Amino acid sequence: MAKNDTVHFGILGCANIARKVARAISLSPNATIYAIASRSIQKAEKFAAENSLPASVRIYGSYDEVVEDSGVDAVYIPLPTSLHVQWAVTAASKKKHILVEKPAALDVAELDRIIEACEFNGVQFMDGSMWLHHPRTAHMEHLLSLSNSTGIGPVHFIHSTSTMPTTKEFLENNIRVKPELDALGALGDLAWYCIGASLWAKSYKLPTTVTALPDVTRNAAGVILSITASLQWDQPNQTVANIHCSFLSHTSMDLAICGSNGSMHLKDFIIPYNETSAKFDFTFGAKFVDLHIGWNVRPEEVHVANKLPQEALMVQEFARIVASIRDCGSRPSSKWPEISRKTQVVVDAVKKSLELGCKPVAL
Repeated sequence: MAKNDTVHFGILGCANIARKVARAISLSPNATIYAIASRSIQKAEKFAAENSLPASVRIYGSYDEVVEDSGVDAVYIPLPTSLHVQWAVTAASKKKHILVEKPAALDVAELDRIIEACEFNGVQFMDGSMWLHHPRTAHMEHLLSLSNSTGIGPVHFIHSTSTMPTTKEFLENNIRVKPELDALGALGDLAWYCIGASLWAKSYKLPTTVTALPDVTRNAAGVILSITASLQWDQPNQTVANIHCSFLSHTSMDLAICGSNGSMHLKDFIIPYNETSAKFDFTFGAKFVDLHIGWNVRPEEVHVANKLPQEALMVQEFARIVASIRDCGSRPSSKWPEISRKTQVVVDAVKKSLELGCKPVAL
């Protein structure tokens, strides 16, 4: 790829997740890191050195300098959620395309401000849900779309978890448990994935009702550390999705999708066990044998290879859209902001259900 075809990224902030995405940008064939900023230039210089960024990368001691740099095509924003709307709107007003960490915003009103700024300025918006860009996800989506005779049939039940063990240090000092930085806690950081996966399995049709369950755990500041919720769809067929997300449990990233004729299961849907391949179990037409002492079929283990890590595939797709807008006059894709907004709507509904004493919230 010629140098002038490459999308130049500016990174706003040196959070730990920025290390992963910086690597992804470096691995992507159509993207490069052009600039990085922190609130202090010393921190930005340290990040650049520790992550072996090229000497050509511009290093700044303020986010404004990246946003004002005419050589930056797009910004990646790994800042605390409370800062997303400020910097995404500012960057969009400078015609920078926006790749932002999830949760995209604290609520749908903030996200609408971001999306509207992107639409007004003709720039692309995408949140950092990396698993959506893995070829395994596309393979599973194909199986979901097949007819009843070859696919799993209408989806009736979805189960997903996103849990992680944490330390005392995390629970006291991490930005994800600070109300002034990431007030959604586990609901934003972890449930974003489970809600997104449930919507994905239902072709992004919003649920009819959303209900938080009463087993929520909060810290002393009121930030959610653990939460369980149920999503229900009435049409075109009845479906229930149960999600559980927690900073207090052993690591899990389970996703099970059960239809009338078959099911799909995977235990690493957010971050695959391996960078270069992923798998899932597909079961079709399973029944119990005589006397119910076994099954007539075993799950088929479906393996999907990928040449780049899923985060690099995300960057590659984002950069492809950006280059098409920049070089060919294309319009931004509406797919990615629509996915983010629907996810945010359900996050808001879970939060509202909690505030109402775990009563159902209609959408």
